[in-house]
Amino acid sequence: MTWENHSALEFVFLAYPNCPELRMLCFLGVSLAYTLIISGNILIVVSIYTEARLHTPMYYFLGSLSGIELCYTAVVVPHILVNTLYSEKTITLLNCATQMVFFIGLGSADCFLLASMAYDRYVAICHPLQYPLIMTVTLCARLVVASVVIGLFLSLQLVVFIFCLPFCQTKGIEHFFCDVPPVMRLVCATSHIHELSVLVAATLAIAVPFLFIATTYALIVAAVLKLHSAAGRRRAFNTCSSHLTVVLLQYGCCAFMYLRPNSTYHPKQDQFISLVYTLGTPFLNPFIYTLRNSEMKGAIGKILTRNYLSQKLIG
Repeated sequence: MTWENHSALEFVFLAYPNCPELRMLCFLGVSLAYTLIISGNILIVVSIYTEARLHTPMYYFLGSLSGIELCYTAVVVPHILVNTLYSEKTITLLNCATQMVFFIGLGSADCFLLASMAYDRYVAICHPLQYPLIMTVTLCARLVVASVVIGLFLSLQLVVFIFCLPFCQTKGIEHFFCDVPPVMRLVCATSHIHELSVLVAATLAIAVPFLFIATTYALIVAAVLKLHSAAGRRRAFNTCSSHLTVVLLQYGCCAFMYLRPNSTYHPKQDQFISLVYTLGTPFLNPFIYTLRNSEMKGAIGKILTRNYLSQKLIG
């Protein structure tokens, strides 16, 4: 069945609660989490933009990561909020495909950007004298753009492939939004080639960057252990700890969702995991990076104090 033959299809999301009280509770919980995600990531972006001492490659990547996560959550969270309140929880095939392209694409961009941040830490620790020459603003910008472009390209290839497959009569998606595993369960084709194609795309977007990060950190650890100063080793590890925490959280959830056979999909369990990397990771990242970074805490404190004083003067 071609795209033209089923372009008028509509899917129905089945994961939302039917009880009005539970739906309102879910709406309030997701709204609170989304508000904190927006506030935290915008604070990071504004702090890095306004504070001259944060105009370094590490913070440039961090600001870009926050910007991508703002877009990444905006693809699905407002849609989740609307569906939580309304009884009609349908989505057209075109809108479902569009949502999946940007959700998977920006999520993949997140993974590639985390790999770029690992390379930045590797150069800073293992080649400190060449760091200003290697990690230029031009290179940083190219790495950010490449992360987004490659992520969206891989996502577009995968989504076009999935939505050109024949769908069964059942149009109920056991999920909160259009993600790959629940949509693949609606495909009638039984060939293992389809499942293998999804695994290949997931490997390129998740496993390859993670392998690069793991190799990079192995080299970093080897270099740090050669330092004679305990204070120097502690300082080097502290600069990497926040990034490593985010990497483990992001890649752990993504690998669980996408690097496995479709037959192991469990709707209830996977719905919870999807909420972790859709809401939990973007919510925790600003806290992870700010609580362990005195420069970020100082910059955010300045912005909050400045805004508070401005409001007092206006009032």
